[in-house]
Amino acid sequence: MAKGHKDKVAVITGGANGIGQAFAKRLAEDGVQVAIVDMADGRETVALVEAAERNALAITCDVSKEDSVAAMAKQVQAKFGHVDIVVNCAGIYPQCDFATMTFADWRRVLAINLDGTFLVTAAFVPGMRVRRWGRIVNMASSTFGSVTTGFAHYVASKGGVIGFTRGLAGDLAADGITVNAIAPGLTRSPGTIARKPRPGFANMDEEFVAIAKMQAIKRPEVPDDLVGALSFLTSDDAAFMTGQTLNVDGGRVRS
Repeated sequence: MAKGHKDKVAVITGGANGIGQAFAKRLAEDGVQVAIVDMADGRETVALVEAAERNALAITCDVSKEDSVAAMAKQVQAKFGHVDIVVNCAGIYPQCDFATMTFADWRRVLAINLDGTFLVTAAFVPGMRVRRWGRIVNMASSTFGSVTTGFAHYVASKGGVIGFTRGLAGDLAADGITVNAIAPGLTRSPGTIARKPRPGFANMDEEFVAIAKMQAIKRPEVPDDLVGALSFLTSDDAAFMTGQTLNVDGGRVRS
């Protein structure tokens, strides 16, 4: 088990299901109390955290709205008093060909994936600076380093997340706060299973298999494949690592 998690408090956006839920469960098992932030019902994740004998709180929040994030931060502070770890996992990935993409389509993806990462991080950095310890982990995507179609807005948002991670790492290092990112590949989760497959695939199962064939590890990725990286990046063991993006994608992107 990684060091330094005991009695820490984490905020995980997008924590109601999928990757965010797996992250909440793992951090709870590491000894972390968890606030689950999502537009969806987070009670299932709360139960998983409490089963690990950690305190949990589920909050409904639109991370793209400044007032909603501010209200969420107040609820977290009232419950836990402080926050040590922020995991920005909330995101959307609608497929849209650029020929039909509107500015509203573009802004919706950027607002949730990139603006939301900024707003949630900004809400909790001041407290981390006071305590001179913090871990921020943002969700990027291996699509930023691979060829894909129909996701220009999504890839742009994740490129922005990587840039934000690198820039913020320099701003916060002197305060004992690290900022890193995890870039998963196509991960089999409730959200991706329900997604319409890309052109050329009859269903999502076919797409999962096709992506797996491009990886060194030739099986579809699942949320539990990512939890070890998160546990490490939020621990004392990663205290000298900041501004980095870890590709956790089965070896599809090797750079």
